[in-house]
Amino acid sequence: MIDFCTLQKAAPLVSFNDQRLKQLSSAFEGKRIAIIGDVMVDRYYWGRVTRISPEAPVPIVEVESESARLGGAANVANNIASLGGIPVLIGVVGKDPAGDELRSLLGAAQFEDKGIFEESSRPTTIKTRVIAHSQHVVRIDQETRSDISAETQERILDFLANGIDSFDAIIFEDYNKGVVVRDLIRRVITMARSKHKIVTVDPKFENFFEYQNVTLFKPNRKESEEALGIRLSDTKSIERAGRDLLDRLRANHVLLTLGDRGMALFSDGVPVKFVANKARNVADVSGAGDTVISTLTLAMAAGANVEEAAALANYAAGIVCGEVGIVPINREILYSTILQDRGT
Repeated sequence: MIDFCTLQKAAPLVSFNDQRLKQLSSAFEGKRIAIIGDVMVDRYYWGRVTRISPEAPVPIVEVESESARLGGAANVANNIASLGGIPVLIGVVGKDPAGDELRSLLGAAQFEDKGIFEESSRPTTIKTRVIAHSQHVVRIDQETRSDISAETQERILDFLANGIDSFDAIIFEDYNKGVVVRDLIRRVITMARSKHKIVTVDPKFENFFEYQNVTLFKPNRKESEEALGIRLSDTKSIERAGRDLLDRLRANHVLLTLGDRGMALFSDGVPVKFVANKARNVADVSGAGDTVISTLTLAMAAGANVEEAAALANYAAGIVCGEVGIVPINREILYSTILQDRGT
């Protein structure tokens, strides 16, 4: 059995040289990545706390500023763009002011919105975070989890079919908000495999085992524990879970993210590879999973092998965890951090 303390001191998964980093950085440019999933508006109230409410034992936050950002699958698109790729976002919004706001945010980021479809019967998902002194105070979710209509599913499939030859990879970004449904999953994977496209998955509990025959499946520890009904308390249980997921999903690779314990990479026929956590200062873990799947997928589309892609994604997640609120990874900061970590 491998001890986690030993893992943190183990040799890195990949040792990048300058030439390889430059090669991958250049290859990121222009790669078209389709992201299918739950798009949302991330709204923030930033302020400070100076007293407790006389009405209840809760802090009073004096709001100093407000902001809105691309969230959910739209944050994945933001990460792809920040790394040099071209995101093609496919999702659903309501016919409401929040849907208009999301389209406005997409326009400001210069992203296409032709893959964003409206359903008047459902609201646009909004996550509102109240932050005081760089700490989350509360989060308020406005959403529905009901499945999108069959008509909307067909519109998504038609859009994907018309553009699939131009895509270098496809990401499923599933937040269980009703966009990524079973029949859609199966048909998209079948379409992608017929075109030999990379397919990666950032899952949630529902539909967990529907993602059959994908290139890479990236669950986190909690999702895996819930789906498999076991506790991932040591390396032995983690290895058993990873192998089980590989077999049951018939995936090429499984990357199990373990929070402050790093990641575990499983591929058929080779020993598990543990990746030590690279976060230096953890301010906020929100959006780290989005950054991991974005960096992984773009790296693989750019020609990185799975070990290189996982190593880059691990560095990227460590960087964004040092920021408050959901922010995309910056490519220049990513590469300078890797070089600094090498001691160059």
